[in-house]
Parts: sequence; structure tokens; C-alpha cells
Amino acid sequence: MWNSTTLRRINLKRPSEVADVRRFLERFGLSFDTVVDYTVALYREDAIVATGSLAGEVLRNFAVDETLQGEGLTATVISELMREAAARGVYHYFIYTRPQKAHLFASLGFAEIARAEPFAALLESGLGSVQQYCGDLQRQTSCLPLENRAAIVMNGNPFTLGHLALVRTAASQSNLILFVVSEDRSLIPFADRFRLIRQGVEDLPNVVVVPGGKYLISAATFPGYFTKGAESTAAQTRLDATLFASRIAPALGIKRRYVGEEPYCEVTAAYNKAMADIFPAYGLQLQVMARAEADGEVISASKVRAAIRRDDWSAVAELVPATTLSYLRSDQAQPVIEQIKTSDSRH
Repeated sequence: MWNSTTLRRINLKRPSEVADVRRFLERFGLSFDTVVDYTVALYREDAIVATGSLAGEVLRNFAVDETLQGEGLTATVISELMREAAARGVYHYFIYTRPQKAHLFASLGFAEIARAEPFAALLESGLGSVQQYCGDLQRQTSCLPLENRAAIVMNGNPFTLGHLALVRTAASQSNLILFVVSEDRSLIPFADRFRLIRQGVEDLPNVVVVPGGKYLISAATFPGYFTKGAESTAAQTRLDATLFASRIAPALGIKRRYVGEEPYCEVTAAYNKAMADIFPAYGLQLQVMARAEADGEVISASKVRAAIRRDDWSAVAELVPATTLSYLRSDQAQPVIEQIKTSDSRH
């Protein structure tokens, strides 16, 4: 009990409890989905007056009854979510919220690291920070000349000849930092994707491959890349693009980012547009490259996965480097192949 208020954990497998949270959030123009790991609510007389959720390191879906705002209910909810996160071994926290609410969390010790008006703001607290992340990247890329630096951010699920063509073109024009999306929600595990990309570009001396970490296309900055999250695509794409342009690129001396044209995936196309809109204000250039083709069709990782589902390995061989093909045909990759065959995931 707290001032006649009861804190309860929501059973996310019980439809009636989830429906109560969803109805409460709808009053604030917010939606709710069960991609979260843990949800709590404060009740008064069996009515929800405040709620919040935890999804990995991300604290989200906050709302407090309008008549009770200013009574410290947000702090109570956050304290409980952080306590649960710590019990799970998580000591760094993101908050994804609307810009007009960011000051409420700043007063609780969270530092704002990016915002995309009028959609979203991202704050963080705990062990680690975007500054430490950039410092780590500076050390990892110290072997790369500082002049004429550029970047590519790549998922590589799997690494294809199209990816390789993009990297080779970029490396012929710039000293290249190649970020591999670290979020482990793709069909091919991050460790395997990272290794295949490094093997695929190892003959390029001016390319450094690094993990994207939690600040690039992650569950914090871009949840909708992997799931149909509550926030709009516009919010997520612009927030991720802003964080890259305002924090990561300046720290690493990156002046240009290369992307491929995107004729298929609406989310990736929206991401390209967000970067084109935001980057110029930060002195950052976006270079959109034509996609490599095979037999008159654009090469894509989704086409590789489609060929795997058909057991058309001759088609796969025409779309991927030898290192990727060797992996896909290995015993090690057989669980991954089975996952690909039974999944229709776009990533």
C-alpha cells in the first residue's frame, strides 16, 4: 500500500488484466502490446491510476491518471521497474517517451540523449551511457584514418553479394566504419552475422567492422524494425537517425552514410527518408546507392531466405559470397536453416 494505492504486477498471459491496461493507456492516446516483459500498475479502489512496462532495458508505456499527476506515482512505477530489471541483471535503462513528457523523467535522473519532434524522446540512466559507447567505438576504429570517414549500418541476415557490392563501392570512396546491427532478433544470430560480414570484407584494408550496440537500430531506438511496436514508424526512424547524426557520427568523424535503395520494405524506405530529412542539419551526407542485381533482379537477404525455403541452393549460390554459402551449408547453420524455413519474418 502507498497512500491508499496498491502496486500490482500485471499477468501478461491473462487477457482481462492486459485489457485493463490497454483501456487505461488509450485514454492518453497510447497503445499497448505484449512485446514487453513485465508490466505493473498502481490501483486505487480496483481502478488503474498509473502504469509502466519493461522490455529488456527499455522502460515504456507510462501513464498516470490526470487527477493524480504530481503525486510521485511515476517515480513509484519507475522504481519498481528498475528493481525488476536489476533482479534480471540489467543495470542500464532507456525510457522512450513523448518529448513533452521528457522533463518528468529527467527530474528522476534520466539524461535525454535524442529527440525527434513531435514524436519521441529517448533518455537513459544507470551503468553505461552513449558517451561511453562512442568512446569504445573510437578505440575500436582508431586504426582507420580520420579523414574522409563514412559509415554503413547493416543487419546482414544473411550477408549477400548485394551487401558486398555496397561495401566495396563505399570503401572505394571513403574510409568505412561498418556497423552490424547487434539486436539478436534476426533469424541468423548476431555472432554469426558479424563473423560472416567480417569474413566477407576482410580484403578491404580501409573497412573496420564493429557491433552496432544498443544505440543503432536496437530495441530502444527502433523497436518497430523487429516488431510492430506501439510507436509509429515515423517516431522510430527519426529518433534513430537523430541519435546517429547528433551523437555517433560527430564522435567518430563520420561525414557520410551509405544506404541502398529500398524498393520492398516500407520500414527501411521510411528510415532512408528520415535520414535524408535529418542528416543535412548535422552536416552529414546521405549517399543512396543503386542495389546490385542478379539476373535482372535486385539482390536482397529476403530473396536468399526465400530461396532457402524452396531448397533452391543454386539460387542461393548466385546471391551470396562463398563464405556465406559455406556457413549456410554447414552443420552449424542447420538450426538456423530450419528456422528460416518455418518463419515468414521480414528480418
